[in-house]
Amino acid sequence: MRDAAPLRRISDVKPQRVLAVLLNNELPRHNQLMSKHKQAAAPKPLDLDLRPGQSIELLKELHILTRDGKLNQDSRRKLKQVYHLFQFIEKLLKELPASEQGPTLADHGAGKSYLGFIIYDLFFKALGQGSIYGIETRSELVASSQALAQRLGFDRMKFLNLSVAESAHSDALPDQIDVVTALHACDTATDDAIAFGLQKKAKYMVLVPCCQAELARALNKNKRSTCSVRRWPSCGVTRCTRVRWAASSPTCCAV
Repeated sequence: MRDAAPLRRISDVKPQRVLAVLLNNELPRHNQLMSKHKQAAAPKPLDLDLRPGQSIELLKELHILTRDGKLNQDSRRKLKQVYHLFQFIEKLLKELPASEQGPTLADHGAGKSYLGFIIYDLFFKALGQGSIYGIETRSELVASSQALAQRLGFDRMKFLNLSVAESAHSDALPDQIDVVTALHACDTATDDAIAFGLQKKAKYMVLVPCCQAELARALNKNKRSTCSVRRWPSCGVTRCTRVRWAASSPTCCAV
């Protein structure tokens, strides 16, 4: 009599095959359920970035939002950068002592005044007092910012077609300014903004230097300098090369 064939144990079945069968049977249903879940739970683009009470019209005018209220990746990145700066400056504004006229802020090299408009919209508008002064040398940007502030009813925003150095002596600004900002103000404008802040007795200065055009001009005058072997103490470089000193760091950059 032949021996009966042994029963196959569950451990004899390859788990990969079991898994494949399960996936083949359940995958269409799983995909369908996930698709419905995503449609129901996906947040609107605006929900991810806007603050309570923030002006959507302002973001459209600044071309951060499209006319139909959408936010692309480039705009989202720009908005996050502005928010990061705003959060930093907001803390400084809140630390200012109370006054009858409210806080004053001068934004040098304002450009299109992205930062100034966002600060006004998220802080000064609800505060009901205080003023922002946008200082910019390009007259067309000053005119467009003035028109936008008027359309939005941002009455305590003022824009002046002046250089930073000129603004220090302008009667259009008060004798004292609480906060001075200069973000990527070109050439020597950052130095002028520091002098402005000292003259205006500013309590805080938020400065991000730009391309250091003055330094670049000085370096260009010395392009014909001869090579020499030197050991730079900041980084230990020893070779025959021209070396330029980075404006924002004590270390050297071999070129």
